[in-house]
Amino acid sequence: MMMEARAVLDEELAEIVANLRAIGGDLAEIEVKRASGGLPKTVRETLSAFANTRGGVLILGLDEKTGFGAVGVSDPAKMSADLASLCSTEMDPPLRPLITPHVFEGAQVVVAEIPALDQALRPCFYRGAGISQGSFIRVGDGDRRLTSYEVQMMLSSRGQPKEDERAVEGTTVDDLDPASVATLTGRLRQARPRAFAHLDEEDVLRRARVLVDQDQVSLAGLLALGSYPQERFPQLMVSFVHYPTSTGPVGDGTRFLDNAVFEGPIPVIVEDALAVLRRNMSRRAVITGIGREDLWEYPDTALREAITNALAHRDYSTAALGTQVQIEMYPDRLAIRNPGGLFGPVTVDTLGEEGLSSSRNATLLKLLEDVTLPDRTHTVCENRGSGIRSMLDALRRAGMNPPRFDDRVSSFTVTFPNHSLLSDEAIAWLDSLNQTGLSDSQRLALVLFRDEPGFDNRAYREATRVDSRIATAELQDMVARELLEQTGSRRWARYKVRETPQPSRLRADRRPEILAALGDSTMSRSDLATATGLSDPVVRYWLGRMREEGMVDLVGTSPRSKHARYRRNSQNPLFEG
Repeated sequence: MMMEARAVLDEELAEIVANLRAIGGDLAEIEVKRASGGLPKTVRETLSAFANTRGGVLILGLDEKTGFGAVGVSDPAKMSADLASLCSTEMDPPLRPLITPHVFEGAQVVVAEIPALDQALRPCFYRGAGISQGSFIRVGDGDRRLTSYEVQMMLSSRGQPKEDERAVEGTTVDDLDPASVATLTGRLRQARPRAFAHLDEEDVLRRARVLVDQDQVSLAGLLALGSYPQERFPQLMVSFVHYPTSTGPVGDGTRFLDNAVFEGPIPVIVEDALAVLRRNMSRRAVITGIGREDLWEYPDTALREAITNALAHRDYSTAALGTQVQIEMYPDRLAIRNPGGLFGPVTVDTLGEEGLSSSRNATLLKLLEDVTLPDRTHTVCENRGSGIRSMLDALRRAGMNPPRFDDRVSSFTVTFPNHSLLSDEAIAWLDSLNQTGLSDSQRLALVLFRDEPGFDNRAYREATRVDSRIATAELQDMVARELLEQTGSRRWARYKVRETPQPSRLRADRRPEILAALGDSTMSRSDLATATGLSDPVVRYWLGRMREEGMVDLVGTSPRSKHARYRRNSQNPLFEG
């Protein structure tokens, strides 16, 4: 199913261009083309890229080289028709954008909102070039051609891959670790007696898809229970490198501080990798309510979940069998990368959401839910779909920044920053703002984004892991507190942390201005915004505080209504005169 698109309104177009001019370049979801000589050929690439990523807006008739000046198109009706024809007859699957002409700054421009395609329909490509050469993806503010492997990855998402169920030629039950097999069959008979209790060991393995095709071992079975899977697949392992600098190897010949390769079945790889990571980590002291506690640089739970996810959800197709999972440690971060991006309906935006789970390797994941870790009773995957939430919870408890997720179709990377969420310096900076009542997610966002040129609602959600409703409310609250500057509105809104005051100064107190504007009269919120020159969110925020403090009274209706009116409370002595 294609995601819905809607026409861009005149006021939204003005907001989009204002953001482009403020940033000085295109955005990931916006593409501008001069189009003075007709429909540019590169439009095909942008249409494919938007459809294969998050969707976006194409504007024809603006010139980026002149600061996004409105140069216009000569015949907007023909331009719109040509674009619609290109989308419906030359793109596969056909696209149905909403195309609207606009008069912007005196010039005729054409704006098209391109919907993102459902994962099951990707990739979208230009038929004239074919699927291998005509498929693109949006990276930053540009369009990049998909590699043949990335095209294969998108095609695999149209159904449930069975790579993990394929038989490994020449294998038998003798390629499995006997102790692991005995533990698995015992657990299955006990946990699901209706399905397994009456079966002998080999029949249990057949029903669990460990043995397939004339009792050869499946790839999933070999990875979960094999004695040494790397005998047949040398690169199905995990490599680890500890670099001395944040940029990698140094020029004096010191390439790394430590390196290791982890082999064996997945349960063994997970435990061995964690042991070496601990060897390369230091501990840091955290003061808690009961005293001092020493914690690892990175929480054990977060690392375990990340490594397990990388092995369980990686791509096991033939094209990826030569690529290993990689762990790279730097002084400022730890990155875990696996071949194959996110699968199915799961996106970076929805990672960790309750009830949303999708696996490229369904059989392998099911086995790992019953295969135990070496010398332990815990299974490799305790609860399906809870791994990302466990990772985030562990980092929050340790007072650390959330990880960064990077989905690139051909690979997926989770990066853990190596610094405390709220350092002493960050806490002092937050205290200097003199703001009470900020939520944990608001405090986190202020610290994370204080040096960024701008961010949007999606970036806020990714950083704080709150839902869209809470994100919108918290962002508007910070705009009202004058902690954030906002440009644009609705879905085109972008935010920037305002230049911060010195610790000895307080952020502007707007109560005297509002009281002075009120005088002895009764005024609405919009009247006060006009009289003071303050924005509506700022006036709304201070009126709420002043009502709580008894400085002003609400006259008549609810404070949520635009018709609500306010007057000074003559009994309150504060700010008189």
